[in-house]
Amino acid sequence: MVEPGILHVAAEGDREIVITRAFHARRTLLFDAHTKPELVRRWLGIHAGWAMVVCEIDLRPEGMYRYLWHKELDGKTVYLGMIGIYREVTPPVRTVASELFDDPWYPGECLVTMSLSEKDSLTELALSLSYETPEARDLVLRTPVHVGLRESYDALDRVLDEAQSGSEKSI
Repeated sequence: MVEPGILHVAAEGDREIVITRAFHARRTLLFDAHTKPELVRRWLGIHAGWAMVVCEIDLRPEGMYRYLWHKELDGKTVYLGMIGIYREVTPPVRTVASELFDDPWYPGECLVTMSLSEKDSLTELALSLSYETPEARDLVLRTPVHVGLRESYDALDRVLDEAQSGSEKSI
């Protein structure tokens, strides 16, 4: 298991990126934080001035999710949106879903597999991002995607801490 709080991002094969990070949380709680809109909107992509304004999740095979963020930039509101279709949902262990941005910044779609494994009150998150082409994967690797991931997962840590400390009424 990876060390809690440390983000690992690595290329694998010619079309895949593997992301791992451990959290001090139960696997069921981490699964909920990735699949319940009221939790997702509190941590996913809400850094550097971005706010999530749409978070819809139909958590079932062939169910769709939709995320939309916005921020003010140079006096204008800019939007970033994405959709996906769940191909597999196995609570609280795994999801597999497509990912497609409204305004794609890499060609094709991405297949995202999230796996959660728990040991000794730690849960390791493993994300496998599989792109349609090596060029798409390499384009993503050339961006500072790890910065946004790190900030999102730090926010997720705070959400998980609040939930586990009892300051959350329900989860």
